[in-house]
Amino acid sequence: MSSFAQNKESAARYLERFNSQSTGHFINGEFVLPNNATTYENLSPSDNQSMGRVVAGTAEDMDAACQAAADAFPEWRDMPGQERKKLLNHFADLIEARAEEIALVESSDCGQAIRFMKQAAIRGAANFRFFADKAPEAQNGLALHQAEHTNYTLRSPIGPVGIITPWNTPFMLATWKIAPALAAGCTIVHKPAELTPLSAMLLAEIAQEAGLPAGVWNTVNGYGETVGKRLSEHPAIRAVALVGESATGSHIMRQGADTLKRVHFELGGKNPVIVFDDADFERALDAVVFMIYSLNGQRCTSSSRLLIQSGIKDKFLAALEQRVKNLSIGHPLDPASEVGPLVHKGHYEKVMSYMDIAKQDGATVKVGGVARKDLGDGNYVSPTLFTDADNTMRIAREEIFGPVLTTIAFDTEDEAIALANDTEYGLSGYIWTENSGRAMRMARVVEAGMLWVNSENNRNLPSPFGGIKMSGIGRDGGDYSFDFYMETKNVCIAHGTHKVPVLGG
Repeated sequence: MSSFAQNKESAARYLERFNSQSTGHFINGEFVLPNNATTYENLSPSDNQSMGRVVAGTAEDMDAACQAAADAFPEWRDMPGQERKKLLNHFADLIEARAEEIALVESSDCGQAIRFMKQAAIRGAANFRFFADKAPEAQNGLALHQAEHTNYTLRSPIGPVGIITPWNTPFMLATWKIAPALAAGCTIVHKPAELTPLSAMLLAEIAQEAGLPAGVWNTVNGYGETVGKRLSEHPAIRAVALVGESATGSHIMRQGADTLKRVHFELGGKNPVIVFDDADFERALDAVVFMIYSLNGQRCTSSSRLLIQSGIKDKFLAALEQRVKNLSIGHPLDPASEVGPLVHKGHYEKVMSYMDIAKQDGATVKVGGVARKDLGDGNYVSPTLFTDADNTMRIAREEIFGPVLTTIAFDTEDEAIALANDTEYGLSGYIWTENSGRAMRMARVVEAGMLWVNSENNRNLPSPFGGIKMSGIGRDGGDYSFDFYMETKNVCIAHGTHKVPVLGG
């Protein structure tokens, strides 16, 4: 039996239970399937056939989850950091034990190629281990000395928090948000994307198996305009962390305004990769292809605008064209597939609409630009390369979020900077040059929350992760995550030597 056939057989076994009964919620330590609940079909990206029905949660369902998180918070907050460390490391062990299941379920549910989803469990477990090990120090602050006073700071968990995660890499991004919240001592209510609910339920099962106290972890499925809205408004929820679209972030800010919620947003991007004439040609080419065509182009940090210096443009684009033509597109469970189907029909239609937009704007569709109907009824879009573009075109300004790269030429360093910054977004950027002085100059002025020089988006868990402008608010990673999930208190102690002002004496 081929690896592809084995993957399909194993995936069918793991998915059978989702087909046989509706997927509900996880509230206060129990899996809940409300009576007479409204449900919707969860469709497979590879053929648009049903993978089972999912409960469309109500405001009442979300209220129950938020109340459970509030009730569980004091015990979890007061648990010693060493105990939380032990529990969360056990959580990581359980993730690794179900690595195959997680990869196959995730790939089937969101359409990402299995070659990338094999890392989902490994990365999710790494997120839990990293923050688990930091749990004992999460409360630590600073010592600040004065001549006649000593100040020190303490940190305490902010309270129950809402976590809203997207459909592109749902498992990894859920662990990236939830692990630091739990390590800090917060309880959580997770609202996964309605389009990819399955791996969220695997996480809820692991939370139960790991022995997290009831109410510490809650998951409510459903639509943003109902359960997502109620989560953002609920008075028990002290903060909301979102990975999603910029428009969704704006809605959540409005919805949380009355309760003054703290917010943390990782939002959209139109990220530039800037390749200078002196770049290491082959390494830059590898990185450009990887950072837009891996994960189906459905990656927040995808480098979807290639800014290429004129001296190398023709040679680079010729090599790039051949590489894009060579990409293997196919079923997500096929180990040979490099690009899989897009997550759902509506997103597929959105991405396909940019093929006509590119032509209308005057760009050239150099490679791709067509639907792959020969692959069946799934949401398959051929890897696409636009050339002869400029930064005024919609294909250069709007987040397409698919396997589509727009290329723009530049002559000078100043022109590259102007092009890179001429966008409402500012999540990430990539600079390829062998000139270290230029790299340092560019790093200072390119407007993005994260920059990589001569690299794809290398992951470093202690480093800050987040964007500026319309790409987000706040930072994840290391101690930056604790800054969001915790409150800081200053304590000032007098030495007994300073003069206290006297009035009325």
